[in-house]
Amino acid sequence: MRMSELSAKSGVAIPTIKYYLREGLLPQGAQIAATRAEYDESHLRRLRLIRALLEVGRLPVAAIKQVIEAVEDETLPTHIMLGIAHYALSPKVEPESGEEWQLARAQVDGLIDDLGWQIHPEAPTRDELAQTLVRMRQLGLPINLSPYVETARKLVSEIEIDTIPFDGPRDAAVEALVLGTVLYGRAFDVLRRLAHESESARRMGS
Repeated sequence: MRMSELSAKSGVAIPTIKYYLREGLLPQGAQIAATRAEYDESHLRRLRLIRALLEVGRLPVAAIKQVIEAVEDETLPTHIMLGIAHYALSPKVEPESGEEWQLARAQVDGLIDDLGWQIHPEAPTRDELAQTLVRMRQLGLPINLSPYVETARKLVSEIEIDTIPFDGPRDAAVEALVLGTVLYGRAFDVLRRLAHESESARRMGS
């Protein structure tokens, strides 16, 4: 297909496609004339991935490049490739100093060990959860993660992980991971808030 067709099918404007080509996010098409190239389904998949990372994942171009490089590196196992995308979605958390932080981080590491979960020692999610625990303690909130752990485990093992096409194209797998992580997470957060309102009405009257 020509670039105009690629734009129409993907919903991405031609100037934006040209920008992705210049930045190396989108592979060049097959050159069939001096000013004409042909594109195929792999370009459509890549544009879907870029849109997922940009519009849903809210990643900057530099982070998108890192994910794309992982997708294109066929020597990387799928688990590592998906991990790079997953870590890119995590907010950047600077480890804090002091006893509160050390206690929270030790609690997170202990929780992961107790659960038998295989989490990289430098996973940003460890610091993200530790920071959350620090804030909860500072604000006097009770900390009982057990029901949340079980819910997270069931959501991932019974629903989310099955949406990822592990045997398909690598960029399609990353796209599914990004969309699932962000949108299922967003849906779960909204459902919690709906449940809060309903339970408040039940206990205190509408």
